[in-house]
Amino acid sequence: MRKVLPVLLSPAGTDCCAPLAAAALTEQEAAVLAVRMKAVADPTRLRLLSLLLANPDQQACTCDLTEPLGLTQPTVTHHLRRLYDAGLVRTERRGVWTYYRVVPQALADLAGVLSPSDIE
Repeated sequence: MRKVLPVLLSPAGTDCCAPLAAAALTEQEAAVLAVRMKAVADPTRLRLLSLLLANPDQQACTCDLTEPLGLTQPTVTHHLRRLYDAGLVRTERRGVWTYYRVVPQALADLAGVLSPSDIE
């Protein structure tokens, strides 16, 4: 069974990290943040997020994502699993199909961590 890291949430259920400019990250916060950043650092995963976000309901079936990416279903599933493990997408089983939906707050949290606390 795969070990799934927490998704930018502390045990209290709040965002894990203040903006990088506001406070130094703990070792655990940096590890959790790195998982999410690694997930979005891949061109295929960025395209997957883009395809999901472009849909009106921000979700799609794996079968709907293979053709636009020009990749096989196992490859698409692998990349979606990385996004899932990072907490950036959720899954919903519908019969034999798995639908993936973007977690908007996870993307907002990631952007918030990277934003300078005081932009001039």
